[in-house]
Amino acid sequence: QVHLVESGGGLVQAGGSLRLSCAASGRTFNAYMAWFRQAPGKEREFVAAIGWSGGSTLYSESVKGRFTISRANPRNTVYLQMNSLKPDDTAVYYCAATIFNTNLLQAVGYNSWGQGTQVTVSS
Repeated sequence: QVHLVESGGGLVQAGGSLRLSCAASGRTFNAYMAWFRQAPGKEREFVAAIGWSGGSTLYSESVKGRFTISRANPRNTVYLQMNSLKPDDTAVYYCAATIFNTNLLQAVGYNSWGQGTQVTVSS
């Protein structure tokens, strides 16, 4: 099991930037890490994922070119750099982890979750 703690959320104007962090502890070796988000009244949606080495990444079409996922393994930390933010990016952002790569684009593919951090983008 992996314990995850997110930080870095907040309120930002449209066009601005934020960087989210996810500190991981426990069985992090070979874990795929990801960010999901959930807006009020909507399902949790995939944002980005990264492999253990950091060499492979996946992005949703809605954030590709604006968000960047990265990880620092010595510190077991995953980051999500969010640029050119839009009001539609407003959501609670969750960090997730899994050791399996069979379903990285859906929430059911992950068995460890953080508590979430709120990101609000004003127009």
